[in-house]
Amino acid sequence: MSDLPRGILSTDQLKDLVARGEIDTVINAICDLQGRLLGKRVAGDFFVEHCLEQGTHFCIYLLGTDVEMTTPSGYRLMSWESGYGDWQAKPDLSTLRLIPWLDKTALVLADAVDEETGALVGVAPRTILRRQLERAAAMGLRILMASELEFYLLTDTYEQAHAKHYHDLSRFGWYNEDYHLLQSTKTEPLYRQIRTLLSAAAVPIEYSKGEAAPGQHEVNIHFADALESADRHVIFKQGAKEIALQNGYAITFMAKPDATWTGCSSHLHLSAWDADGTRNLFYDEDSSPYGMSRTMRHFLGGMLACARELSLFVASNVNSYKRYAVASWAPTNLVWGRDNRTCAFRIVGRGQGLRIENRLPGGDANPYLAYAACIAAGLHGIARGIEPPPEFKGNGYFATGMPRVPRSLYEAIAAFEESAIAREAFGDEIVEHYLNMARVEQDTYNSAVTCWERERYFERG
Repeated sequence: MSDLPRGILSTDQLKDLVARGEIDTVINAICDLQGRLLGKRVAGDFFVEHCLEQGTHFCIYLLGTDVEMTTPSGYRLMSWESGYGDWQAKPDLSTLRLIPWLDKTALVLADAVDEETGALVGVAPRTILRRQLERAAAMGLRILMASELEFYLLTDTYEQAHAKHYHDLSRFGWYNEDYHLLQSTKTEPLYRQIRTLLSAAAVPIEYSKGEAAPGQHEVNIHFADALESADRHVIFKQGAKEIALQNGYAITFMAKPDATWTGCSSHLHLSAWDADGTRNLFYDEDSSPYGMSRTMRHFLGGMLACARELSLFVASNVNSYKRYAVASWAPTNLVWGRDNRTCAFRIVGRGQGLRIENRLPGGDANPYLAYAACIAAGLHGIARGIEPPPEFKGNGYFATGMPRVPRSLYEAIAAFEESAIAREAFGDEIVEHYLNMARVEQDTYNSAVTCWERERYFERG
């Protein structure tokens, strides 16, 4: 496929490639509540003739299920009583791209649309991010973001891991491989595929490196406008898993796959620019500290002030909260610092590259929701002129008198439910929809009996 175009495809290119038989399948995909790509594989010629404008239908339950695809009650927009009708997955043709690791296949990301009204479906994760970007644009801000994702490479396949009930999984390697070139050379054939094939699919990878545990790796995706970056993030996760399984491995982005393993992060980098993207509004050479402008200070102040209340959008499942532990590379206290990895918010870069790194999301984060939460919090800070507390210097794990990251999904649910900020930024419909998602997850966990419980109580209980 070396003679085929790289990156984003125009519709004319798609039509030509389909006519030549170079593409015979187009994946039309939406993002669900959990941050996964769902959709249909469409015959290339049918997509060109019938789906370019309208896309494909999907059952509305896809935006109201849990991770197991069950249909829990409590969602106002979808239920057995309403008959589970259809919405449309309307392709955003600016996201159309060749997928070089799948034979003769292109992919386009779609927005969820109500066919009756033509309106975007409000609870869809991509819509939620779009709405926050519209709010930012109304304030004269263009938000640029980037993701860096951590994950584990397993020598077990997904089928083998399932057969083992996800116990005693075999990671690739047996020592901390943070920045280790020798250890990463052992898996370079795979990681080279991930870097080059994802870059060819318009998900530009800057670099990859070993991370702070056996089998753990990190990839940095180049920055872009926030919606494009969230699209890149979700395509990267899908692509990395698919490339791994093609090579007989499995990859997991789970926040805390094992109590003894370092957690997987998804650090988000963010800056706000003027409308034409020529000036970083976070930077003011005459401002102190570090050239942080008033806009940046207030944006940071909002992120700190809203972090607990909007945690549900950043860490959406039970396991997410097990990553937050002292000396774990995941933050526990809501403090900020310059180039300080013990803080929840790390100020990095200089001059036009000055930005905020949000270290709260894990590898399991839904990028559209996490990005939207970051932006909503920052806009809240700007609108109200919220100054951040003084910079924390030293070990942020031992900060005292400062708010803490929620300790559990329970705590995050309560904070989100009571949050006037969440309802102002997202609206009651969205808040209630995602509260139900979280309650379903929490209730499912509460009803499970775990190996830990059996080991602890079977004989001695």
